[in-house]
Amino acid sequence: MKASDVVMTPIHKEGHIFVVIFFAISFGLFFLSEPLGWIGLILTAWCLYFFRDPERVVPEEAGVLVSPADGTVCAVTEAAPPAELGMGDEPRVRISIFLSVFNVHVNRTPAAGEITGLAHVPGKFLNAAATEASEENERQLIRMTTSEGHDIAYAQVAGLVARRILCDLEIGQNVGRGERFGLIRFGSRTDIYLDKGLEATVQVGQTMIGGETIIARKTA
Repeated sequence: MKASDVVMTPIHKEGHIFVVIFFAISFGLFFLSEPLGWIGLILTAWCLYFFRDPERVVPEEAGVLVSPADGTVCAVTEAAPPAELGMGDEPRVRISIFLSVFNVHVNRTPAAGEITGLAHVPGKFLNAAATEASEENERQLIRMTTSEGHDIAYAQVAGLVARRILCDLEIGQNVGRGERFGLIRFGSRTDIYLDKGLEATVQVGQTMIGGETIIARKTA
């Protein structure tokens, strides 16, 4: 954790109340024990770091999708899209990205287009890196038609520690590629289901930068 990352990078509005709470607790701990107070300040710095919301340089290349989140690709497989979105049961390529508590947790739209479906599904809080997390954990599902006509879906998936998913999207809303749309608190996973005519360009273990890393391209 760099000091400049904590001090200079803006934080997401969702983090303001947590920073205030952490700082207030730290201030109180100093009256009990100076070492505890310093531990509290370190945790306050971590809270600032967790909610950081850096600017990103979004690729302008036509026909590509960008990662919806920071993190590490934990799976590239085939799976049917979420039934709640009404996209049929034919398997699609699904790219899964695991976010640790040290990753930026602000989510970004993978492509420009129109939001055509939303569904929130209650569920468990299993380890977000587990394969079954995509079907069993609490999740927010999003369907969209890209500006190039592709019907894709992506999901914010809660994890072992994450207990709240924020999604600011609305059906019928038009969004740009790499646009901020939500946040998952604290540690989680995102999935993206590709359409035919799109090919994954990432591998398991690869590090993602939300809004910047190209994860799929239109096939020739």
